[in-house]
Amino acid sequence: MTTAIIETVTGRLVDLLHPSPADIEIHEVVHHLAHICRFGGACRPFYSVAEHSVRVARILPARLQLAGLLHDAAEAYVGDVVTPLKRVLPSYQYTEGLLAAAIELRFRLQLSEEDRAEIRRADLVLLATERRDLMPQSGVEWPILAGVAPLPERIRPMSIEEAVASFCGMFEATAQLDLIGA
Repeated sequence: MTTAIIETVTGRLVDLLHPSPADIEIHEVVHHLAHICRFGGACRPFYSVAEHSVRVARILPARLQLAGLLHDAAEAYVGDVVTPLKRVLPSYQYTEGLLAAAIELRFRLQLSEEDRAEIRRADLVLLATERRDLMPQSGVEWPILAGVAPLPERIRPMSIEEAVASFCGMFEATAQLDLIGA
């Protein structure tokens, strides 16, 4: 049996090719995501995947905020590979999919295709905003953003500690809403 085992910040061992929902621990997820810079580090200031996740969740209706918060949670285990490279790495996509499925089971996320499309739209709106506020102004068009308008407010990146606190606060609030069926 092939394994690809990583060690998390708490010392937990996770087999990336055989993840179990029991392997997923929210405090490890947030710690890892808060220390991963978006865009492979190409943004001007440090801007974490954890902050990105919080901002995506805030765009969504309450019923999808937990899913929005966790939409990139698999990256806590496999890293944030820039999209152009990710597209040509089928083994990465496969592994990320295994982890995403374990995360969805762990947090009881049951998403329809419409829900996934709504999360993807929020992710693109935030990508347009991040590009405007955080990336070099190269003048090169990003085809993925054709017709997507950024949010009116500007992004002022959080510190790692602020991103962790925001992520944890939103997780607690959305998990509570999920438990009461809101």
